[in-house]
Amino acid sequence: MRTFDYVSAPDVATAVREVAERPNARFLGGGTNLVDLMREGVERPDTVIDITRLPLSAIEELPDGGLRIGALVRNSHVAAHPAIRARYPVLAQAILSGASAQLRNMATVGGNLMQRTRCMYFYDEAAACGRRDPGAGCDAAGGLTRGLAVLGTSEHCAATHPSDMCVALAMLDATVELESVRGTRRVPLGDFHRLPGDTPHIETVKAADELITAVELPALPIAAVSRYRKVRDRASYAFALVSVAAALDVGDGAVREARLALGGVAPKPWRAHEAERVLTGAPATEETFLRAADAELAAATGDAHNGFKIELARRTVVATLTRLLTEGSAA
Repeated sequence: MRTFDYVSAPDVATAVREVAERPNARFLGGGTNLVDLMREGVERPDTVIDITRLPLSAIEELPDGGLRIGALVRNSHVAAHPAIRARYPVLAQAILSGASAQLRNMATVGGNLMQRTRCMYFYDEAAACGRRDPGAGCDAAGGLTRGLAVLGTSEHCAATHPSDMCVALAMLDATVELESVRGTRRVPLGDFHRLPGDTPHIETVKAADELITAVELPALPIAAVSRYRKVRDRASYAFALVSVAAALDVGDGAVREARLALGGVAPKPWRAHEAERVLTGAPATEETFLRAADAELAAATGDAHNGFKIELARRTVVATLTRLLTEGSAA
């Protein structure tokens, strides 16, 4: 491992001032991704700024009925919090479907948002990867693509975003709060992660000198009946081949409102706006659910290795919405 400077920040003001003065610095919260990447030589910070002492570990009620989750709240605490389980069950389910209990006890909300892809070419320093090294090309093209994306890709990158939590947050219209020496700004979660285009190394809209301080969840009654479904190669400790976060409100046999996001199929958490458009106002039937899935996946492209994800996503969307329809009827 390369040598680096270490700074322990006692407060937010110090943390953002330090990172503004040290262009190649990284924040250290739970460290569950950053430390691995430093061991592999993918991340090479000159300075590590320890933010674990910052007062960002609370889950608080907002005046509008939403919740504010501090960036340093551990993933396991979010999943176990009574308000999350009652009002946003999709978020608790998504978190519990990821990693291991030990990792969830260390991982933080802010760190989860900044997770980097698990693409094997990204981790292999001998492989060309424009996400790791700008302009280097992409050895995944024509290589092993089974785990790669079928939506939102470019010729420069088809890596998937690994987070389960972020798929649920995208469905919930969460907002990310960022702090820097210039002040505070808020970014919708759906705009926080970027598609690769011709700059795959720029993965989020967060500036290098900004610190994630919180995630805010809006008051969202539909989310009380919501679900996260994850399909993977084994029952635990595996990243999603396909995942679906969904909420459904049905009245008089028709869909009054639907929310849907997909994971494991795109370089960012994929909000399924086209499927939501098809669902809204339509009869709440399996036929409608199939039409919605087909509409969302019409732009998907795969190859011999990962083309199965398109049909898998279609079936998972329908199964998740059908389950929600049953649960909503029983409520």
